[in-house]
Amino acid sequence: MLVVSGVFLIAFIFAPLGLGGGMLFAPLLHYGAGWPIDGTLLAVSLSLTWAVSIGSGLRHRHEGFYDDEATKSALYGALLGALIGVGIVNALGDGLDTVFKLLSIVMLTWALFKIWKKHNAYSADDNAEGETPAGTVQLHHVPLRLGSGIGGALSSVLGIGAGVIYVPVLQHQAGLDARTSIGSSLSIMMVVVPVAIFALLTTAPSGLVGEIFGQPWWVILLPFMAYAGATSGADFGIEHITQENIMKVFMGLVAIVLLRYVGDVASFNR
Repeated sequence: MLVVSGVFLIAFIFAPLGLGGGMLFAPLLHYGAGWPIDGTLLAVSLSLTWAVSIGSGLRHRHEGFYDDEATKSALYGALLGALIGVGIVNALGDGLDTVFKLLSIVMLTWALFKIWKKHNAYSADDNAEGETPAGTVQLHHVPLRLGSGIGGALSSVLGIGAGVIYVPVLQHQAGLDARTSIGSSLSIMMVVVPVAIFALLTTAPSGLVGEIFGQPWWVILLPFMAYAGATSGADFGIEHITQENIMKVFMGLVAIVLLRYVGDVASFNR
């Protein structure tokens, strides 16, 4: 019950931010359900992230918060990065746990810094962090694809949607405002995440697919809860919750997970 309710809550909170929730889905499965950090956990975390990206992404697209040209350009790098990330997962093998937590510490610290910076610079017109005003958007394809490539690789290695990478990259390299970069980030995840899942499943050791589909309670129930949380979170967030307040909740949750990962890594070195 903890995992089921946790999935809904994470999706509800992350959807308005343009994030898939993998930064918290993975530790929820690891610490809440006791799963080891391996290909199975990454595939499930990604499936939940995909459900969030669909539920929230379609809502943002319906509201017009989406840039087609920037999204298509970013996909070139993100898709390639996702495949490279799967190769890294398979190469690490039993060493994935430690590398996963070290990378997560870096990612979560960077995410906290970016969100904290945005929180301090927040303004009512959603033009925080010096975003380019509407009508003066300039698309920088090469840095946009490079940044998205990093996001795609981290998506596969950490089981995340990588919105924490995509959103600032879209803002700085495509000149999108906050809401449009969030919607575009979710649209990127809708394409990249299933590719990463498929690559993980088809290159994983034998038995992984059977292990995943042998537990229908999360194959069906958890993605449904993630989708429900994302759609309701996007609807409620867009209409009633300021991004500033959402960021406060996000920072609190990420800080808790970060401290737990730091504690685990510190115990490895004793």
